[in-house]
Amino acid sequence: MEFRRNQGSATFALTDLGIDTHMMTVAKRLGLAAMTTLMAGAALAQTAIEDLEIVGAPTLGATGFQPAVTELARDLQWLDGWLLVMCAAITLFVVGLIGWVCLRYNAKSNPIPATFTHNSPLEVAWTIVPIVILVFIGAFSLPVLFKQQEIPDGDIYITATGNQWFWTYEYTDENVFFESYMIGYNEGNLNAGIIEQLEEAGYSASEFRLATDTAVVVPMGATVVMTITGADVIHSWTIPAFGVKQDAVPGRFAQLWFNAEREGIYFGQCSELCGKDHAFMPITVKVVHPDVYDEWLAGAKVEFPT
Repeated sequence: MEFRRNQGSATFALTDLGIDTHMMTVAKRLGLAAMTTLMAGAALAQTAIEDLEIVGAPTLGATGFQPAVTELARDLQWLDGWLLVMCAAITLFVVGLIGWVCLRYNAKSNPIPATFTHNSPLEVAWTIVPIVILVFIGAFSLPVLFKQQEIPDGDIYITATGNQWFWTYEYTDENVFFESYMIGYNEGNLNAGIIEQLEEAGYSASEFRLATDTAVVVPMGATVVMTITGADVIHSWTIPAFGVKQDAVPGRFAQLWFNAEREGIYFGQCSELCGKDHAFMPITVKVVHPDVYDEWLAGAKVEFPT
């Protein structure tokens, strides 16, 4: 075998190995083209993830719920509105009844009060009517609760673990694991350096203390089952726009599920007091097109292997 040195690098005479140099050139070009295509696909996927609309986020001075993007959230918001109407009707009835009694039976209007102390029909009524109301409420609220707690078969399984004060995520079927910290954590209040980090990640100063350096990425229309646990103290994982919330208890595994119907970025925050930095433990979920998710997942397996 002929062996030559060229500027400190070792090269072999390919012809001595019986390999056609033209074929090697074609193979190199094909390999370069494949690598370029892969890198371009990953870049497009990353751009698609960064250019998402922010859908689920708190709005300064606003009231009400964030946009509902899952069936669970729609059910919860409908139930809340329906119960509000029922509670308002009961409150108006009770206040009106008290007002009528005050006007009808005050000392001026009724100088000679009645002497009876019991009214059996009335006592039966005010016992039975609240029971009927509670049964009526339960008939609508229990199906919503069961829908949340009955976990379906998932397309994607993710384990979220609460730590003081960050989250870790593992895509259990994909061998992907990463940590998620608030952008600007331990760097003080909003400043130029934090704003630069936010902008590099595709956010603005308005998303400070909401945005994280890594995000949970899921495809639109997929059933995602999350297993929630804690590593130290009790935390709580929630995304209001999904209508899900689950405590992360050390030593216990609980589950929640959702199926997001709209692409976008959704924020949540740890919802269980967990120590001094409880306020700096946000959650970011990005819902993307299934094709974008597949490209992101391929890159994540390389970047975040378990």
